[in-house]
Amino acid sequence: MPAPSDLTADPTLIALYKDLHQHPELGFQEHRTAGIVAERLTASGFEVTTGVGGTGVVGILTNGSGPTALLRADMDALPIREDTGLDYASTATATDGNGATVPVAHACGHDLHTTCLLGAAKVLADDRSSWTGTAMLVFQPAEELGAGAQAMVDDNLFDRFPKPDIVLGQHVSPLPAGRIAGHPGPSYAASDSLRVRLVGRGAHGSMPEASVDPIVMAAGTILRLQTVISREIPSTATAVLTVGSIHSGDAANVIPGVAEIQLNIRSYDTGVRRRILDAVERIVRGEAETAGAPEDPTITEIERFPVVTNDPEALSKSLDAMATWLGPDSILDPGAGAGSEDVGILATSSGAPLSYWLLGGADPSLFTTGDMTDPALLKVPSNHSPRYAPVIEPTLPIGVAALATAARTWLPPAL
Repeated sequence: MPAPSDLTADPTLIALYKDLHQHPELGFQEHRTAGIVAERLTASGFEVTTGVGGTGVVGILTNGSGPTALLRADMDALPIREDTGLDYASTATATDGNGATVPVAHACGHDLHTTCLLGAAKVLADDRSSWTGTAMLVFQPAEELGAGAQAMVDDNLFDRFPKPDIVLGQHVSPLPAGRIAGHPGPSYAASDSLRVRLVGRGAHGSMPEASVDPIVMAAGTILRLQTVISREIPSTATAVLTVGSIHSGDAANVIPGVAEIQLNIRSYDTGVRRRILDAVERIVRGEAETAGAPEDPTITEIERFPVVTNDPEALSKSLDAMATWLGPDSILDPGAGAGSEDVGILATSSGAPLSYWLLGGADPSLFTTGDMTDPALLKVPSNHSPRYAPVIEPTLPIGVAALATAARTWLPPAL
């Protein structure tokens, strides 16, 4: 493996990355991306199957007998309007699951994930003397919906294709490019997204006494929800409750009849999760009763992610291999984070250990220490920000090399 200073991105991969960045697609709508993936895998000699779990793509390359390593990348984008100012920024729009036209951008870096795995596919295909076994590449749809991995499993992923001995993957992050981070054990939180519908009684804005105001009801609910983590959950527990959306009404002088809140919960412990969910239901129903709501509120699950747990030995094996060429000081332990992922479903469903790490993607010049205590981490645009975009160099070549290195660690050389 070349030294990090000698790694440069393949110009064709840079062009591919920019193309994918300019043409993002929402979950289960990744038709163009899946077509490009299938074409590139076929050109590298992989046996390709499309339409797995909707728009997922699986590429199989068998190189003699040996173990099977599953390498995963997600392909979907977010309903966000990009504000990076890049000359290859997305201006795309799409129709979401509710029938609304929304802006779309790769504000989480899945375009980079896809490009890195395609780059690693070519590396492995071009140098088959360095490994034996089966490389199983999974390009997954709808990670942002928390549904893509399960959809592929439900489409008999592990009956139609080999069961892996290891599941490998990475996620670009706002760490400085050149750093890789992984945490053993529970690493990424469970996530529950809920939609709360509060029903009031509409009236003219000049006659509030004739109404049951759902906006006031929603405001009280939101404020009370902010006390769940601080007053009901042990201070030693990792948990987050965020209200990310509120909508009600369309005019200044009309009291509407309905308010809708969307909220997200992150947790690691099943007991803590249950306590938060119960508190949300109690608060929502209590505020509605206090307001004299004419109908009971409804709470609907939007999406759910399980806790992601890295196998300690598997992660250590992968990171140790990367440290031999990237340098031990470039490997970090970020601790357990509140972010969520569905990659763990591929591991638990197949019975294979998981080795999943973070790939630094931010401009290194913005950092001082470059570790998890660096204050720049709170200032650099992060995933899901309209201004988020990883720097191509050296993120892309390191991401390709990291995946290829991890694969070769699990797929032994020929004797």
